[in-house]
Amino acid sequence: MEKKTLVMGVIGADVHAVGNKILYHAFTGAGFNCVNLGVMVSQEEYINAAIEANADAIVVSSLYGHGELDCRGMREKCNEAGLEGILLYVGGNIVVGKQVFDEVEKRFKAMGFDRVFGPGTPPETTIEALYEDLNVQPPEEYEE
Repeated sequence: MEKKTLVMGVIGADVHAVGNKILYHAFTGAGFNCVNLGVMVSQEEYINAAIEANADAIVVSSLYGHGELDCRGMREKCNEAGLEGILLYVGGNIVVGKQVFDEVEKRFKAMGFDRVFGPGTPPETTIEALYEDLNVQPPEEYEE
């Protein structure tokens, strides 16, 4: 399998590193090249890294609840930078308070995100979506 490249990190002023490390290990174990930007990542940093790495997808995490604000305009910035059609994923505790996930998902999709994952989504769910969206066969050694 030709390895697909993901740019990942935790957006905005968020410093939650543990989930980011778990996702990094899960994604690399599933056969992806990962450019992990760590925590407190700006939209511009994701976009610049995606251009530099010729990435196939950008995976945005947020745990502190301000993901909706942090993610506004990201699709437009990607398009302006020549990344039209790049796969955009977002997940975690991406809004403040308890909100109906279907409504949250609609808002993020309206912002141009291809997939939206709520709190507590297992990494395997995201990996399966990446395989599907990037049209990739899982490597033989990958076990769910």
